[in-house]
Amino acid sequence: MLFILILSGLTPSVARPNPTKTTKNLSPESAQWSQIGHRVVGDIANKHICRRTKRKIKKILGTESIAISSNWADFIKSDSAMNYLDPWHYINVKSGMNYTDFDVYLQRDTSTDAFTKLNFMIAALKHKQTPLEQKRFYLRLLIHIVGDIHQPLHVGRKEDLGGNKIYVMWFNERTNLHAVWDEKLITYQRLSYTEFSQSINFSTKEQRQKWQKQPMTQWLFESYQLADMLYKDITEKDQKLGYRYNFDRVDILNQQLLKGGIRLAGLLNEIFG
Repeated sequence: MLFILILSGLTPSVARPNPTKTTKNLSPESAQWSQIGHRVVGDIANKHICRRTKRKIKKILGTESIAISSNWADFIKSDSAMNYLDPWHYINVKSGMNYTDFDVYLQRDTSTDAFTKLNFMIAALKHKQTPLEQKRFYLRLLIHIVGDIHQPLHVGRKEDLGGNKIYVMWFNERTNLHAVWDEKLITYQRLSYTEFSQSINFSTKEQRQKWQKQPMTQWLFESYQLADMLYKDITEKDQKLGYRYNFDRVDILNQQLLKGGIRLAGLLNEIFG
């Protein structure tokens, strides 16, 4: 059951689910990293949070780990009453902006999207009067959406729904560019989420401090720039992507999963530490 948060200055723009309204901006397959990708982000985050944060998160999530919790926001998609949450997973932006333009756009942003809702949930989780069930709801969503915004095409163009309308061949399977980055490229590595996180969880103290100090606008802008690069890769309809595409782009995949985990840890430490 969704508890409605009624706190001074923290009223959500969508107060309750509307089962009769569905989003037209996001196809069902475009709402997430794959299950493995989200768990990789969550597993890395768990390795970089402080003890105080771990204790507070355990009081909210119980025995549910951050990695397993990361998939909850997709699990609830089976409930049509939760359709109102779909726009929380991504942000649509126009092409061709520099960082200053992008930052100005976000600071003026009043839409229901990943940026505005992450900021709302951070404030709600910090508020001492937020009920436990509400905190659990928001914490699960926050863990998931921080992962989402590190998938470059979740900061993509509105006209093609973040690559959902750009059709490609993944080896011999017809799919779209968004699905390649949500799932195909990750599952192609043939690793469990623990194997995956262990294989990429290498960063220096200086890198972690730098990534965690960067504002959320910088996280989003990096994905925005990467999305532009990925769009430019596709020069023809049903372009075939395979071994060479994996070779050329897997480093970006690994980098974004690692940054997502490190930044999620920093954010959780800020909220609960």
